[in-house]
Amino acid sequence: MSADWYPGIKSFSTHWRHAPMLQQTFETLEREFADENDACIDAAKGFVECACRLLIEELDDPLSPKKPAAPDTPLGELVGLATRMLDLGTVRHRAFSDLIKQHNKLTDTLRVLRNEAGTVSHGKDGFIAKLSAHHRRSAMLAADAIVTFLHEAYLEREPDPVRTFEPYERFEVSNALIDEYAALRAGDDEDGLLHLAVILPDGEEVPLAVETSRLLFGVDREAYKLVLNACREAKDSAHQEAVVD
Repeated sequence: MSADWYPGIKSFSTHWRHAPMLQQTFETLEREFADENDACIDAAKGFVECACRLLIEELDDPLSPKKPAAPDTPLGELVGLATRMLDLGTVRHRAFSDLIKQHNKLTDTLRVLRNEAGTVSHGKDGFIAKLSAHHRRSAMLAADAIVTFLHEAYLEREPDPVRTFEPYERFEVSNALIDEYAALRAGDDEDGLLHLAVILPDGEEVPLAVETSRLLFGVDREAYKLVLNACREAKDSAHQEAVVD
C-alpha cells in the first residue's frame, strides 16, 4: 500500500507545510500505514481533526469567534463546523446537502474503526488479519475523502489577508492586481525609518513607515544577511578608527 491511497491528505499536508502539528501527524500516518500498523487508523482520525482545526482557525472571525474552546471536541462537530465556515452548509441543493451529511457520517465511521482497531491488532487468525487490513484501508479512504472535500472547498475561497496564515503566494491574483494599478514612492528620515507611500489608482495615498531591517527581514532574508554583514564591517571599521584617534 502506498501514498496513492490518500492523495487528498498528501495535497493538504503539502499546502499547509508550515503547520508543525499537522506535519507531525502526517509523518505518523505515513509511517504507520506503510508499516501496515493499525495505529494508522488513529493517525487518520487525528489528521482529519488537525485539518479541521487548522481550517477553523484560519476562517474564524475574531470579532465573532466560533472555534470550540474544548480540546476534546468530537470529530463530527469539528467537521460540521468547518463545513459551515466554508459556507457549504448553506447550499440548498438537496443532493449536495445529502453529500455533506454523508461526509459527516464518515467521521463516525472513523471513530468506530479507531475503537475497533485495538481488538484486531493482536489477532493471529488469518481472517482477523484481513479484517484489520480492511479497516486500515477504509480509515484512510474515509479520511482522505473528508480532507479532500474540505480542502478543495477552501481553495475556492480567497483568505482574508489581515488574519490569514497563508503565505504571499496564495494571493497571486490579488497581488497581480495591486502591482498593476498601484504605485510606490519611497523616502527616509533621520530616524532610520523608510517612509513609503502607496499611490492608489485615484491618486490618494496610503502612507507606511518601516525600519530598513524589518523590510529586509520580511522581503529578502539573503539581502538582510548581506546588509547585516556589511554593517558589521562598517561598525568594526568605525570602532578601529576611533581607537587609533
